[in-house]
Amino acid sequence: MILPEKPLIEVTTKDCVLVWKNCLRLIRASVGEQSFKTWFEPIRPMKLHNSILTIQVPSQFFYEWLEEHYVNVLKKAIYGELGAEGKLEYSIIIDKGNEQHQPYTINISNPKNAKPVDHSPLPPQKQFFSPFDMRTAPPHQAHSNLSSQYSFDNFIEGECNRLAYSACFSVAQNPGSNAFNPLVIHGGVGLGKTHLLHALGREVKALFPEKFVLYVPSDLFITQFVDALKNQSVQEFTNYYMQVDVLLVDDIQFLAGKEKTQENFFHIFNHLHQAGKQIVMTCDIAPKDLKGLHDRLLSRFKWGLVADVQVPDYKTRLSIVRAKMQTEGIAIPNEIVEYVAKNVDTNVRELQGVLISLVAKASLMRQEIDIDMTEKTLNQIIQRVKQIEVDLNIEIIQKAVAEHFNVSLNDLKSETRKKEIANARQIAMFICQNYTNMSLKTIGEYFGGRDHSTVSHASRTVTERLENDPLYKNIVDVVKMKLNLKG
Repeated sequence: MILPEKPLIEVTTKDCVLVWKNCLRLIRASVGEQSFKTWFEPIRPMKLHNSILTIQVPSQFFYEWLEEHYVNVLKKAIYGELGAEGKLEYSIIIDKGNEQHQPYTINISNPKNAKPVDHSPLPPQKQFFSPFDMRTAPPHQAHSNLSSQYSFDNFIEGECNRLAYSACFSVAQNPGSNAFNPLVIHGGVGLGKTHLLHALGREVKALFPEKFVLYVPSDLFITQFVDALKNQSVQEFTNYYMQVDVLLVDDIQFLAGKEKTQENFFHIFNHLHQAGKQIVMTCDIAPKDLKGLHDRLLSRFKWGLVADVQVPDYKTRLSIVRAKMQTEGIAIPNEIVEYVAKNVDTNVRELQGVLISLVAKASLMRQEIDIDMTEKTLNQIIQRVKQIEVDLNIEIIQKAVAEHFNVSLNDLKSETRKKEIANARQIAMFICQNYTNMSLKTIGEYFGGRDHSTVSHASRTVTERLENDPLYKNIVDVVKMKLNLKG
């Protein structure tokens, strides 16, 4: 973070704890008491070297929030203590560790001008492997597309998901040589299916480093297959998948109606299964209810185990809320935690969305989180969810916007600043921010790895144009109608 010029103040004798203590005095005078307790008390000073103060924050989310909402407050505080040469460095806790392993952190210097290394969120499209990576890497060294955000340790087990959890854990201990091959996990949105896939894959990699583990969303598999068709490289594409030891396919329902893709997947499935390789898949409904898939493919899904994940019960929801608070390093009164767990009974994502909304509102309004605020926030979120008549996610929004503006998905994720593509990209980001529970950082990753400030700027730009340009508003409304969005 580059700070404004000011005569250099000699601080070499100052201790990092003392410097941060003085910074907190300045910060406390600029923010509300609730904001101070939530966002600044959990921070720990780590070191002071060459006028660079390193502070440790409890999570990536915590860092993003500070940079988005309090960067100017932090600038003034550092400027007042360390002078013009003063800079701030974040030490972000990515993995809290355990008895055997120390916490894993990453440091980010000059954060407004440098992109952090992505260690935790779901891999964006651009981070997924290319089927031709095999030209330079042996199978077990190829990119698995697994996210370090998900593990068996941070999965909250309950009656709602015990069978699926136990099956995944069992498969991870003995992939390919068990009665659960294939393993199919089905259930609604936000219930932990993707979490279990990544946890299973990471466990296999830890226990069997020599195995080639690969996670792939089915829509990406489809895109890669279509590209292989265009490039006349289907055989190379197929050969790549046939070398996988543990294949993890997310949202298999998206293969419905894709005849050639299903045909290719059928041959890959047969080859892997006959070779004793492990296959694990997820879908949003039970395989027997899937429409648009070949019967011979559906019959193979029943060879192993089909396990469902259901809406979490109160006890599980309570554990989820508390785990989320601990992971993100935020504190909410216990009565509020219990109130949220009792009243949000749909899925994990909505639970997390409510927590983030509460913390955001309390910080921006500079007031304590109480039952009244919680009730109003819940009502607003529930009302908004009712307006969304489709299972909306970033990929669906991107596809709808791309089709409307006659641009490709690659265009939306590219660096090009052509007016028509930039306009479509901004509208897609605006809809993602306003109609999903995804963070600005996660949205940015799906648009070519852009940072949260780019998404925020895009959303503000669209909002301003909507207020001043009736024709532009009509265009956006048409896109929203295609997505069954209101308001």
